[in-house]
Amino acid sequence: MNFKKGAPYLIAFAIFTTISLIYFYPVLKGDKISQSDITQFTGMAKEIQDFRAENGTEPYWTGSAFSGMPAFQLSAYYPNDFVRYLDKAIRFLPRPADYLFLYFLGFFLLLQALNTHWKLSILGALAFGFSTYLIIIFGAGHNAKAHAIGYMPMVIAGVIWLFKRKYLLGFVVTGLATALEIYANHPQMTYYMAFTILILGIIELIEAIKKKEVPVFAKQAGLIILAMVLGLGVNSTRLLSMKQYADYSTRGKSELTINTDGTEKTARSGLDRSYITEYSYGKAETFNLLVPRYMGGGTVEKLGKNSNTYETVRSLAGPKQADGFVEQVLTYWGKQPIIEAPAYIGAILVFLFFLGIFLVKGKYKYWLVAATIFSILMSWGKNFEFLTNLFIDYVPLYNKFRAVSSIQVIAELCVPLLGILALKELFTDKISSEEKIQALKKSLYIVVGLIVIAFAYAHLFTSFEGIRDASYKSYPGVIDAVIADRKSVLLMDSLKSVLFIGLSFGLLWMFVKNKLNQTKAILGLGILILFDLVSVAKRYVNKDDFKPARKIERPFVASPADLQILKDKSHYRVANFTTSPLQDGRTSYFHKSIGGYHAAKLGRYQELFDFQMAKNNLEAFNMLNVKYFIVPDNSGREQAQVNPDANGNVWFVNELKIANSANEEIQALDSLQTKYAAVITASDYGKVTTDFDANIQKDSTATISLTKYGLTDLEYESNTEKEQFAVFSEIYYKDGWNAYIDGNLAPHYRVNYVLRGMVIPKGKHVLTFKFEPSVISRGNTITLISYGLLLLVPVGWFFMGKRKE
Repeated sequence: MNFKKGAPYLIAFAIFTTISLIYFYPVLKGDKISQSDITQFTGMAKEIQDFRAENGTEPYWTGSAFSGMPAFQLSAYYPNDFVRYLDKAIRFLPRPADYLFLYFLGFFLLLQALNTHWKLSILGALAFGFSTYLIIIFGAGHNAKAHAIGYMPMVIAGVIWLFKRKYLLGFVVTGLATALEIYANHPQMTYYMAFTILILGIIELIEAIKKKEVPVFAKQAGLIILAMVLGLGVNSTRLLSMKQYADYSTRGKSELTINTDGTEKTARSGLDRSYITEYSYGKAETFNLLVPRYMGGGTVEKLGKNSNTYETVRSLAGPKQADGFVEQVLTYWGKQPIIEAPAYIGAILVFLFFLGIFLVKGKYKYWLVAATIFSILMSWGKNFEFLTNLFIDYVPLYNKFRAVSSIQVIAELCVPLLGILALKELFTDKISSEEKIQALKKSLYIVVGLIVIAFAYAHLFTSFEGIRDASYKSYPGVIDAVIADRKSVLLMDSLKSVLFIGLSFGLLWMFVKNKLNQTKAILGLGILILFDLVSVAKRYVNKDDFKPARKIERPFVASPADLQILKDKSHYRVANFTTSPLQDGRTSYFHKSIGGYHAAKLGRYQELFDFQMAKNNLEAFNMLNVKYFIVPDNSGREQAQVNPDANGNVWFVNELKIANSANEEIQALDSLQTKYAAVITASDYGKVTTDFDANIQKDSTATISLTKYGLTDLEYESNTEKEQFAVFSEIYYKDGWNAYIDGNLAPHYRVNYVLRGMVIPKGKHVLTFKFEPSVISRGNTITLISYGLLLLVPVGWFFMGKRKE
């Protein structure tokens, strides 16, 4: 490669690497960022990682969370997953600097696809990467989300190259970027990216119709689809296992038609509507994109000693209490349950976005404006019910995802992109100076006008009261002081936004008037954008979020209760009631837990919890072999309590009760004596055996016990004089677990809503359960074929082109 041509890319690489490391400089001394979700993941994945390290193979199952679940969406390495090595090469920096670098790189390539000068491409990449939302997700530990967002611009770049008839380059980039995007494993972000590409495709189709080039568009669309299909194909094992699991998870269809109180509910095929829209952006809250703390910022923020809150608390309780109180003040006054920080895109970038509306001509402007409006409208969720309900009810897969506010990632990509395209036009000679000045003025008036309107609306039509303000009612005068500070924060940030917009206007006005050259204008604008965005991002993710690596890698310390339980070397489960069981990854770090921390649990297990465990039905805990409860003592410390009634690992029952529906199954557990009876569906009971009576002739001398516990294989020994029916305290998952009697495959069934049961023949036998998910080998075949085609198609294309030349 010619050095002169390659120099801009080397400069961009150096800048992106340097700035990523500077922003997250604690990684240079080996520290790691503390992320709440990743801490929970560490607990959930420990058993899997220990198995992987000890055996050199993948278990694809964990027994330490939710009484057992597939590991497909938790921690799994798949065979021939070569895209993983490409991803590692791109993300070579320590985490989370690697994700920030990925943001920069992806957006830079997107701007290159749009023929943008390398200096502007670097500016745009930095502006995109420091968008507040893209930074704050690091603090929460949403690494998969950041990973997927980072590859979104690359996929779009490949699509644009294909639409620009750079077929070979576009095909390769689209295929590889799609493979990387899917590998990132955040379906929700990938789904939103698909909307962005779909809107672009509609704009391209309209233009093709106008130019009478529909056949060309069809060829381009076909190549895009083929490249994406191959990108999906190389992830077949991951996707097929995810699809299989999703059908059984809380994202899948529930068979229940009743609520926990017995009232009738509507059958659903996805998440509950209220759950999907729980995190909906308020219409006025959208001004956060322009004014960072328009609604107070994050749920809690730190206020200084010059705040009204500090003075009020100091006068009530003294300076020491005031110092502590202002460390975490409920500044947010919007309606979302919790918010880490506002989704601030940048006042300057919003100004440039409107400049793009006036200066940029053609399809890309229409695409970016349409996608931005779509993103904002959809982010309103329950605050714009008509549109949201339309998508939930009729658009495929939309009801599989929650937190609709996160669709604003589309706007966070489109706003800076159109802003940089505006600068591209401003820096050319194709537009007259007068037209540029008029565009700058109009953009200034609109954006400053929006800030004034937003400020006035807040003071005239809102009370600045938040949904958690009741917690301050016992402190006289404090809520009034907090509201005064909310107003003060709004005023300060509004003025800052106006200042940054004004300075940016001045720089660009000076350029148009030939008082400043292009390089200085770009440099000045870059400094302003970075100062604005980084100063906001630093409020929420900074050096204080980093800790020594040893504390991150081993985040949990065993309590005396844990140590007491760990003395028991048998196989059992633990229920921890010192925390919310279904939001607890810590217990899984030490024990086989009935709880865990995961966004997509097995649907039936969630229902068992809601209908039985949450109502303290001890029989539900007994049948799950909960031998120990961790509960708080009088001082709030953890203590271990032995449950003498746990059913054990396996037991014979006297009777099978038949249920004709899922409703009957779950309700039968209300009074079921699980040691003596089991409930089974009518269809499964018919398969059990034609001569096996529901009133089983119990053999009082029969024995059955667990002799070997392995993560993917369980071994039992039985000795009976009569045919018996055994219930195992293991979670039923038909697409993976196989049962064998003396090495021969034998049928097993779901009983007690979530457990396994099977007929045990008389005599002495060895029973084995093995986790053998066929989806892995099936997906691996498709993966290898896709890799072959992804390599052969462009290579063949290249040589055919050379031959024609």
